[in-house]
Amino acid sequence: MNVTLLISLPFLLLQAVIIWRLFKIESLSDKQALQAQELLNNNLSIQIQQLQLNLQQFQQNNQQQVHEQITKGQLVVQQLITNTMQEQMKDVREQMNHSFKHHAESLTSHLRTLTEEIRNHLHSLSNQVNTRLTDGFEKTSSTFTDIVKRLTIIDEAQKKITELSSHVVSLQDVLVDKKSRGAFGEVQLSSLIKNILPPNHYSMQHTLSNQKRADCILFLPEPTGNIVIDSKFPLESFQKLMNCEPASTEQKRIKQLFRQDIQKHIRDIAEKYIIPSETADGAIMFIPAEAIFAEIHANYPELIELSHKLHVWLVSPSTLMAVLTTARAVLKDDATRTQVHVIQKHLSALSQDFMRFEKRMEKLSKHIDQAHQDVSDVNTSAKKITQRFNKIEQVELEAKEPALVEPIE
Repeated sequence: MNVTLLISLPFLLLQAVIIWRLFKIESLSDKQALQAQELLNNNLSIQIQQLQLNLQQFQQNNQQQVHEQITKGQLVVQQLITNTMQEQMKDVREQMNHSFKHHAESLTSHLRTLTEEIRNHLHSLSNQVNTRLTDGFEKTSSTFTDIVKRLTIIDEAQKKITELSSHVVSLQDVLVDKKSRGAFGEVQLSSLIKNILPPNHYSMQHTLSNQKRADCILFLPEPTGNIVIDSKFPLESFQKLMNCEPASTEQKRIKQLFRQDIQKHIRDIAEKYIIPSETADGAIMFIPAEAIFAEIHANYPELIELSHKLHVWLVSPSTLMAVLTTARAVLKDDATRTQVHVIQKHLSALSQDFMRFEKRMEKLSKHIDQAHQDVSDVNTSAKKITQRFNKIEQVELEAKEPALVEPIE
């Protein structure tokens, strides 16, 4: 505010001098006035220049003073800010100390509670672990006891397996002999036939008219006829074939031996057990081993062709079951055909019974229709009686004459 007054004061003085000079000029003559005006202008220019110089000097001095005052003001403001910040920091420190103290107390309390809960949980967990361990030890003990029992059972089973293996070895020893193999095949054939066919439709060890004894003959009706079944068990050559090295000279030789063995069996059966007017035009060769049967059909098509040519059908235990099942169906069909007259007689009697049933059913239908009509009439009468009772309740009969009352049908 002082700086503004110092700057504006010379201008005020200058304006006052100019106004006074003008006032003096007006009281003079024109020439004097012009001279005075020029003199005034010159003086005024000089004074303005001097005033400008003074003003510039004053501004420089004033700027230095203002700068010094601003610097002092900034220092004062900084000092005030510093003091304020120190006071605020002091308050913040006090608040933080108070907050830290409060949180420390809360955290200590929470830690105590948590420690107590953990201690209780660990105690409970320890009890559970002890209980589980006790149960586990008991179960383990019972398991060990069961294992010991099962080991005993396994030892007994191992002994039985050893005995069975010895029996299997003995069975192999038995099958080495041709007669034993033949007996084994006959027993298996007899067991299969007994389980499927009736006893009066087959015969074991049947002697034919050429004095050849067949393992079994099936008595089937015409046109099939009697079919002979003979068991052949070429085990020895088959075992040699399985044990030799593949694609070797020995294998070729054994294959040829196996082929010749099967061909001999097929030809023997065709010559011995196919007799015109006594047996069917074919016979069955029973092979007790499925492996031998599969080997023949897989690798020896010429043997299959020979058997078809000589009417000798090769069967295994599984295929013989199908043949015997078919034979049983043929026997059942033949028994049905032989009893056709009895069936026709019963059908005729059944037809007469049905005719009598139809007549009696017709009579019953008529009675039912009549009964239905009677029930309908009774229902109509009941409705009329009900209507009369309703009219009586409404006292409608008083307005009518007795002669006009309709009779009840």
